[in-house]
Amino acid sequence: MEGTGSYLALVVIGVVITVGVGQILLRSGQPFLEDVFQNKETAHSINRLLVVLFHLLTLGVLGMISIIEVDTGSAVQTIVFKIGVVLLLVGVAYGVSMLVLLRIRERRRQMKVSADIDRSIAEQRRGVGRFRRGQAGGDRDDRSPSEQPED
Repeated sequence: MEGTGSYLALVVIGVVITVGVGQILLRSGQPFLEDVFQNKETAHSINRLLVVLFHLLTLGVLGMISIIEVDTGSAVQTIVFKIGVVLLLVGVAYGVSMLVLLRIRERRRQMKVSADIDRSIAEQRRGVGRFRRGQAGGDRDDRSPSEQPED
């Protein structure tokens, strides 16, 4: 890279992109995390932690890439190349994070469905033998269906 100006340009552009994407993640991630964690406070806390993690990782990668020498022919091409590398790495990290969150959400949904099924089965088992069809309050009619009077 050629000089301090190119280095500073890369850092400034990288920081602006990082802060901008971080704010988008902060705003757009909240509803998704509320769906995943089913608790607004937990979702908000996790969202803030994820945004901080995003900023730290992105700025760390930006710092490392900014000092690597790449011969692309011109300072502008080098800056564009390095920002492209940063964006690709952040995109991969973001994609992995989304897959993890999607799996967590799917597991929680499966657990909820399983709990609903278990509860329904338990309710059905408790209800067996209580009432018989067509009879109320314990009056038993021991006659066979053919012997019972018609209405």
